[in-house]
Amino acid sequence: MMRAAVIFGGLVLALGAPAGLVIQKEYVLSTGRTVLLELAPRDPRSLMQGDYMVLDYAISRERREDLEQRPHDGNLVLRLDEQGVGRFVRFDAPETPLAPGEFKLRYRVRQERVRLGAESFFFQEGHADRYAPARYGELRVADSGASVLVGLRDAQRAPMGQDAQ
Repeated sequence: MMRAAVIFGGLVLALGAPAGLVIQKEYVLSTGRTVLLELAPRDPRSLMQGDYMVLDYAISRERREDLEQRPHDGNLVLRLDEQGVGRFVRFDAPETPLAPGEFKLRYRVRQERVRLGAESFFFQEGHADRYAPARYGELRVADSGASVLVGLRDAQRAPMGQDAQ
């Protein structure tokens, strides 16, 4: 009886945790605001995972000099410009409320880099040339600062990829 309860509990945990993450991401996709972030793509290949592009956001590069004075996990405060591109305003501080038009974007410092949680974009093998001209990452950002990468945009901010054609 006890053994069955342990097995059942482990099964619930093993299936519940991934399901919770999926639900969280779906919530961000359905309720989050669309934000474009400037990027500088690099083009490595992964033999085990297929073709992908490592995304390096301009905001991440610009904040590298601030790493030593900041916590390793927190929020950036951004504001959208007239083209819908997120621009850095400041690091979030509990004593400073958000001004109108400002929003949070969660960051983490890992391996001396500011990471925004969506640093890889996977695509079908053989389609690297289609995504090479990408200049913006399109994210959905929730009020909490959580984000999900939903696609790439070109220099004119037009969606790229199969669905955009």
